[in-house]
Amino acid sequence: MTGLIWRKRQVSVFKRLTMAASAVLMGVVASQGFAQEQGPDWSQVDEEVLEHFRTMVRMDTTDPPGREIELTEYLVSVLQNEGIEVNVFALEAERPNVVARLRGNGSKRPLLLMAHQDTVNVDPDKWVFPPFSAERDGGWIYGRGTVDDKDNVAAALMTMLLLKRQNVELDRDVIFLAESGEEGATRIGIEYMVNEHFASIDAEHCIAEGGSVVRQGGRVHYAGVQTGEKLPRAIELSSTGVAGHGSVPLQSNAIVALSRAITAAADWQPPVRFSDTISTYFSRLAAVSEPEAAARYRALLSPGTAGFDSALAYLKANEPRNAAVLFSTISPTIVDGGYRVNVIPSDATATLDVRLLPQEEPEAFLAALRDVVNDASVSVNWAARDVRPGASSRLDTEAFRVIEEVMQAHYDTTVIPTMSTGATDMAYLRARGIQCYGIGPAIDAEDGPLGFGAHSDQERIIESELYRFVRAHYEIVERLAATQ
Repeated sequence: MTGLIWRKRQVSVFKRLTMAASAVLMGVVASQGFAQEQGPDWSQVDEEVLEHFRTMVRMDTTDPPGREIELTEYLVSVLQNEGIEVNVFALEAERPNVVARLRGNGSKRPLLLMAHQDTVNVDPDKWVFPPFSAERDGGWIYGRGTVDDKDNVAAALMTMLLLKRQNVELDRDVIFLAESGEEGATRIGIEYMVNEHFASIDAEHCIAEGGSVVRQGGRVHYAGVQTGEKLPRAIELSSTGVAGHGSVPLQSNAIVALSRAITAAADWQPPVRFSDTISTYFSRLAAVSEPEAAARYRALLSPGTAGFDSALAYLKANEPRNAAVLFSTISPTIVDGGYRVNVIPSDATATLDVRLLPQEEPEAFLAALRDVVNDASVSVNWAARDVRPGASSRLDTEAFRVIEEVMQAHYDTTVIPTMSTGATDMAYLRARGIQCYGIGPAIDAEDGPLGFGAHSDQERIIESELYRFVRAHYEIVERLAATQ
């Protein structure tokens, strides 16, 4: 099925297309002539977005095992019904990647819209509303994937449909990649597409997940655009000693040596390093913050001063996410040693979750950590992990400028470039020279700690903000791709 145009599945596709989505499509097609002259009827678009979004959230695409095939068939059906060119590429038959393309005149390089079809797993017993119900309640839509990442799938899908219906003349191709495996099996998703089918997704710019408009107390605070991310690595600490009876303490106890090494690694302060993204982030964050917080953020821009040291200490204690973008981080996450209470084990291991800054040199970091541990009985080595490449996108591109202008217009707020402490599939595209930018709908800063955010047991999205995001998404793409 690899690289196969989705013709053989077309009959199956149309059988599985939901009646609700079909009804919406028929209504939109009937009114196309008016829309092309007047621009999108956004009230009608909102209704269609809701139908597509709820239909997709109701599909269980949890990874593992993935099962993105149902959503793939839905997307292909909707896109083909509009006459949009669609191809499907799959390393594994049940886990395909959708590539749709609207062709331009070729005067500019393509624009890629990327979103992932899969979600993380769920524990249904912990959900108030069933995780695949897409329940509407109090202005929210609840369900797995509502903010990671079926909101972006819906926005990209709707943007493609509107560009086609509006007969927008394009200076560049617009490509929509709905990938599989982002949450845990990148080899069948972005890695497969980059390594085997890069020509089908090669672009100048990419718009994907990773950013969001941050609300506090129900009001927009700022619009974050993800322009970089840290590099995920893993390090194993392995200590060796002499086994013995627990009644006779030994100075060579492997667990004691490992404990010292873990503490040394966790307490180590790697060098603070700035990039354009991080300098701009704290500068602009200061501009939209209360005076006391603003002073701290500005102090961070002056390393080597007493104000800097104080501000960094405050962030590490009270704003760990903001602190984590300033330096490469280490979090001990797995410890393994011993097998019964009265036996001193001869070995013990610990695994460290390491997130390197994009400009960090990995081998130099490992060597520095070995110096920090400084114990001949403890080895410090890389551990197996899905290692993603690292690079940041520039802030001086046409894409960032347009995103900034559109987000300012739609949300009346400051746009701030951000760096993710976690990882997204944009890393693979940045490594191939594509300038990538992550955007997203408005979310409440309070939602994550309360258990309503991405990957939580009550994941949800503000319904009105989904619609606003789709409008902003469409305008960004139209301005970047339409013939001027």
